[in-house]
Amino acid sequence: MAEKTIMLVCSAGMSTSLLVTKMQQAATDKGVDAEIFAVSTSEAPDQVAKKEIDVVLLGPQVRFMKKQFEETFGPQGIPVEVINMSDYGMMNGENVLNSAIELMNK
Repeated sequence: MAEKTIMLVCSAGMSTSLLVTKMQQAATDKGVDAEIFAVSTSEAPDQVAKKEIDVVLLGPQVRFMKKQFEETFGPQGIPVEVINMSDYGMMNGENVLNSAIELMNK
């Protein structure tokens, strides 16, 4: 089992799949033991119920749902943040991973 679990959430769980791959590569390069996966907005609550999630990152296209996710996951101590639009657009897995690590260490 991975030390940290990072869940990316987007409209359908598809557009973040490339970013997940880039983040996994960055985690390997940094020696970070993390499970990183993407789901759709409708799947997110089920995933949190099934496994221990350390941080939730929202794709920019669902940023309008941040408050809803904070209300749902905040009481469980799970930080929720929107992925930086520039990092998302450039598929900068290292920067997004670094943001996730920062959120987990707050």
